Amino acid sequence: MKVPVTIYSEMTPNPSTMKFVANKYLLGTGDSAEFRNKSEAKGFSPLAEELFSFPFVDGVFIAANFVTVTKTNNVPWDFITMELRQFIKTWIEDGKEVLIAMPQKTANVEAKVETEEKASILANLSPSEFDDAISNILDEYVRPAVENDGGAIDYLGFNDGTVSVILKGSCSGCPSSTATLKGGIENLLKQYIPEVTEVVAING
Repeated sequence: MKVPVTIYSEMTPNPSTMKFVANKYLLGTGDSAEFRNKSEAKGFSPLAEELFSFPFVDGVFIAANFVTVTKTNNVPWDFITMELRQFIKTWIEDGKEVLIAMPQKTANVEAKVETEEKASILANLSPSEFDDAISNILDEYVRPAVENDGGAIDYLGFNDGTVSVILKGSCSGCPSSTATLKGGIENLLKQYIPEVTEVVAING
């Protein structure tokens, strides 16, 4: 039986992404999944896999009650927003699977790391006494704002003053995300935990 679903679209700070918000939860609190191509989505998200059948879809991010779609640069949102919104609405109404397995938090991070410096940060991460405190601050103050913009932030670890995170969804590759990372998140963490000297997005 079809359950009526409302979907509305919302622009994000990243001009390449659009957030499609449902009136029901798709994933549990704090869970999120990001896919950059059809093969990454295979075996994890049937919805994302089908969305990649559209030639203009370049990325799919699913969290809480929304799906953020990244488009290619050759087509404006005006031409595709209605089509994507209707597709996602019908998919959810039909009760089809959104996610059948959760990809690992750090899956494909290595592939996104562009510099040797960031690769070495990633390699040196190990449990730290500050992990819980940092995670709690990010969950309470940062995650809601980031989700509001159609993205997510995952804490990777703390090493020698550096907090490493992964940016997902609209925040990944967003022109303003670096300013947010440095001006907002870094200052916030320094305020609560003096041992923090900088915040680095491993994939940004």
